[in-house]
Amino acid sequence: MVERLTSLDASFLYLEEPDTPMHVGGVLILERPPGGVEALADLVAARLPLVPRYRQRVAEVPGHLANPVWVDDSDFDLTYHVRRSGLPRPGTETQLLDLVSRLNSRPLDRRRPLWEAYLVEGLAGDRVAVVTKTHPALVDGLSALDIGQVLLDVDPEAPTPPAGEWHPQRPPSGVQLVWQALDEYARRPSAVVDTARGAVTDVRSTAARLTGVAGGLLRTARKAIMSAPPSPLNTSVGRQRRVAVARAELDDLKRIRKAHGGTVNDVLLTVVTGALREWLLSRGEPVVAGTTVRALVPVSVQDEDGAEGNRVSSYLVDLPVGEPNPRVRLARLSYAMRGIALHGQSVRADSLIALTGFAPPTLHALGARAARGLSRRLFNLVVTNVPGPQLPLYAAGSRMLEVFPVVPLARGQGLSIGMTSYDGRVYFGLNADRDGVGDVDVLADLIEQEVGELVETAG
Repeated sequence: MVERLTSLDASFLYLEEPDTPMHVGGVLILERPPGGVEALADLVAARLPLVPRYRQRVAEVPGHLANPVWVDDSDFDLTYHVRRSGLPRPGTETQLLDLVSRLNSRPLDRRRPLWEAYLVEGLAGDRVAVVTKTHPALVDGLSALDIGQVLLDVDPEAPTPPAGEWHPQRPPSGVQLVWQALDEYARRPSAVVDTARGAVTDVRSTAARLTGVAGGLLRTARKAIMSAPPSPLNTSVGRQRRVAVARAELDDLKRIRKAHGGTVNDVLLTVVTGALREWLLSRGEPVVAGTTVRALVPVSVQDEDGAEGNRVSSYLVDLPVGEPNPRVRLARLSYAMRGIALHGQSVRADSLIALTGFAPPTLHALGARAARGLSRRLFNLVVTNVPGPQLPLYAAGSRMLEVFPVVPLARGQGLSIGMTSYDGRVYFGLNADRDGVGDVDVLADLIEQEVGELVETAG
C-alpha cells in the first residue's frame, strides 16, 4: 500500500506558486574535508538510507480523487540532486551569496524527489560550502531541516558507512492509484471530505475562513486583523532573490540581556528592530515616534515535561522602529513578548494548522507556512529563530564553521529573516525579493552594527 501525503502537506504543494517557491534553504560553511567535496558526496550517498523519503517523488492520483502519494523514483539519479559547483577567485562571501541567491530563485522539480544539495568549492580560506534546498512536504517533524542535518556528526572521526544497493519498488499505475483511493473511501468515508478540503484550500480565501478558527489565533488577531502598517516590505514578489547574511556572538547577546533584562530572543528582535529602523531611514521612508513594523515570530516552546521543539507558538509582534533609544526598544519588546505569553495570545501551532492547512516540519518552515496562510495585511515580515547546538559539528571529518537559514518568501512578502544559533554564535540569513528589497545587504550590515551599539550600552 502506498503512503499518501497528508492533507496538510498536500495543500502545501497546491499553494506553491512559480514566483514563491516554498523550499527551505540552508548554507553550511565547512573546512575543506580531507577528501575534498568528493568525500561529502560519498557521505550523502551513504546516509540516504537514513532518509528514505529523499529517494521518493510525489505521484498525483488521476482526477485528484485523493491526495498524492509517495512513490520510489525508479529513475533516481544522485548526481542530479548532489551537484558540484565552484566559485571564481578570490572566492569571496559576496560571490557565494550571489550563487545562493540564484539557486534559491529556482523552484524544485516536482517530477523528482524534492531536494537538492550543491557542493561549492573555491571559497576563500580553504573552505567549502553546502547549499541545500528542501521542500517542507518532504520532511516530517520539527527536528529535521534538510539533508544537511543528516550529514553532521558530533564526532569528527565518525566513520562513513558503505553505500548499500537500493532497489526501488515499482510505482503503482494510474489505475491502481484510483482503485486504492476508492478502497480508502469505502473504508473511511471521511477521507472524501479531507481530500476535498485539501484540494480547495487557497490562501486567497483565508479571510473568509478566519471566523471558523477557534482559540488562540482569533484572540491574537482580533485587535490587529487587516491592520498591519503599510511598509515597503510588502511588495509584489518576482522570481529573483537576493540573500544576505549577518553574524553575532552569543556571549554579546547574553551580556545585553544580563544588563537590560529580557531574553536572548528579545535581544535578537531588538537587533532586527534597530536595523529595520536605520534601513527605512536610509531609504527616505517616514519614521516617526509611533512607526512600527509587524513581524510574525514563530517561537519553539517547552512542553510540560520540559521537552523542546515539539510545540510552537507564533506571535504577531509590533516592532517599535520609531523608537530611537535601543534600550527603550528592548524594554518595549520584552514587555510585549512577556505579555503575549502570559495572556495566552500566542498563535499556537494547532491554530496555525487549522487556518493554513499546513503541518510545520521545521520552525523555519512554520514561519513560511504561517506567512503563506495568513493574509499579508496582518504582518510585514517573518522572523524565525531556531536554537542550535552549542558544540562543533562535523561532516566527513570537516568541521562546520557557520550555518545560515534561508526562509522562503510568501506572496506579497519582500523579506524574511531566519536566525540560527550554533557553537557560540548566531547566524542571520536574510532572503529578499531582488526588485522590492534589493538593498538587503545594507540591512545585513545594519544588523551587525546594531549588535555593536547594544553591546556598548551594556558597558
